[in-house]
Amino acid sequence: MNDSPRVPAPDGALPETAAPGRTPRRALLAAALAVAGAGTGHAPATAAPADGPRSGRHPEHAAPADPVASASTAADNRFWVSAADWETGDHAGTAPAPGSRPGVVLATPAGRADYLDPHTGRTATWEYATWTGPWHAPAVPATELVPSWNAATPAGTWITVEFQGRYADGTETPWYVLGRWASGDGDVRRTSLDGQTDGRTAVRTDTLAVEAPATGERLVAHRPRLTLHRSPGSGATPTVWRLGAMASAVPDRFTVPAAPPGEGRELAVPRYSQTVHLGQYPEYDNGGEAWCSPTSSQMVVEYWGRRPTATDLAWVNPAFADPQVCHAARYTFDHQYAGCGNWSFNAAYAAGYPDLNAVVTRLGSLTELETLIRAGIPVITSQSFRAAELTGADYGTAGHLMTVVGLTADGDVIANDPSSPSNDAVRRVYRRREWENIWLRTQRYDAAGNVVSGTGGVCYLYWPLDPTAAQRRALEAIGVH
Repeated sequence: MNDSPRVPAPDGALPETAAPGRTPRRALLAAALAVAGAGTGHAPATAAPADGPRSGRHPEHAAPADPVASASTAADNRFWVSAADWETGDHAGTAPAPGSRPGVVLATPAGRADYLDPHTGRTATWEYATWTGPWHAPAVPATELVPSWNAATPAGTWITVEFQGRYADGTETPWYVLGRWASGDGDVRRTSLDGQTDGRTAVRTDTLAVEAPATGERLVAHRPRLTLHRSPGSGATPTVWRLGAMASAVPDRFTVPAAPPGEGRELAVPRYSQTVHLGQYPEYDNGGEAWCSPTSSQMVVEYWGRRPTATDLAWVNPAFADPQVCHAARYTFDHQYAGCGNWSFNAAYAAGYPDLNAVVTRLGSLTELETLIRAGIPVITSQSFRAAELTGADYGTAGHLMTVVGLTADGDVIANDPSSPSNDAVRRVYRRREWENIWLRTQRYDAAGNVVSGTGGVCYLYWPLDPTAAQRRALEAIGVH
């Protein structure tokens, strides 16, 4: 069912349909990739250990002479973030908010609407206003869009993020909801909305995907719509500083050419294990293997000198180690997905800390990742692999997040891998060629020899509002502003 309402009329109902159950987004994307890859003539997989219990629930690059001289070709990143950006588009009750961090706020409500929260069963009335962004044509027509937003939602406020796409034949998709979100959980429950489709594209948790990319179907343009909600008469407002999407069309590939290593460097990123939290907070997916994403996010948030306050952590059982990891799990939890692995929600969580930017994007090579590391920016990466494919991991996974914190002098990957038995064991060194391939490929074989999906270089990037000149150049080199 496509739950993508147009802007409701004043005093109209804002419809909500709860999906009958969660279907893992990566399983659905894997099915599409299996269709796309049929008949490719690839050899069957060799026998290997099965993907182990740590599996999550998410699915020749020559180095340029100057790696900071050209933007990534893996993704088109369009984010509305500047004062000039927020002056564009159509405002219906919203207004640009000037300042050192420009944004958009609710100025004069366009109307009121009821919202039935499917995860609490409560119906409440909210004032709302909208901003609709202009169309953006990505450099390469896309098979996937992954949104990012950076926002503050004081008590009594929340936001809805939607995107609309345009096909090559000129027709348009419906407006798709990519998130109903608040930084807290006292007013509404953060949620994605699976089940939205027009038969050509569909929403898979945090990704708007073309259903059958092998047919040549593509999105040639997209635009965002933002709805700001608040309690009637409160005068409060959310503030959104960044909104946009990564659009990409990564070709089907089981392997990627090797990128030559650059200069090694290791960043001093805090190390946290997700495994020590096994069994904690079943309402937030029970810790352990399910918490790789928030654990990685918390490591990088703290690398930049931010962390929750003692008041923020007062709800956590004092007997639990690293309560900030529990905090990150709670505030990245997606109640539709029933897990903490929503890519967009993790970026939004990180950006809730003072003066942090956060986006989800794709990189096209390990060279691009090295450029970020040399500039002092750690990279949270998403990958899947069999146990035999990554020496030293000792597990297989259908989807896992880890934080790349450096490269050795020989070019091997230094990762803070939260799927470790203790904080002391989190630092791992993985063989460059193995790690590079499992991260950048879009297709792989599972232990049964079935074709399943890979993430094709997906990563989270968090960085301060006032980056150094080197950090700014590194971000510009991969097309992130």
